[in-house]
Amino acid sequence: MIRLLWALSAHARYYLRRYMPTNIALDAIRTRRGLKWGTPAMLLAAPYFLAANYCVTLIEDGGPGWLNLLVLLFCWNALKFLIMGPISVVLLIRARMEESATHRRHRRALRPIEPAEPTTARTP
Repeated sequence: MIRLLWALSAHARYYLRRYMPTNIALDAIRTRRGLKWGTPAMLLAAPYFLAANYCVTLIEDGGPGWLNLLVLLFCWNALKFLIMGPISVVLLIRARMEESATHRRHRRALRPIEPAEPTTARTP
C-alpha cells in the first residue's frame, strides 16, 4: 500500500513539475542562464496575490466555496516566486565565484613557466 502511494505521489510530482507553467518558469530560472531573472520574477508574485485577494472578496460576498482552492493555489504560486528571488541571487553569486575560480585556475595552467634566474656565487 505504501509502495502504491509512493508511486502515485512520484507520478503526480513528475506531472506537475513537467506541465504546470509556474514550475516550468521556476525550472528555467534555476538554470545558469536564467539565474539573472530570479529577482525580476519576484514581481510575478504581485498578480498572484491580487488574484487571491479578488477570490477572497468573492468568497466573502457569498461566492462558491471552491474558490478557496484557487486562493490556496494563487498564494502557493506567489510564495514560490517570492522565495525564488533571493535563492537565485545566492545561486548566481555562487556560480560566478565558481566560474572566476575556474577561470583563474585555467589562466594559471596556461601561464608559461619562467626559468629560474641563474644564481651567481660571489667570489671573495
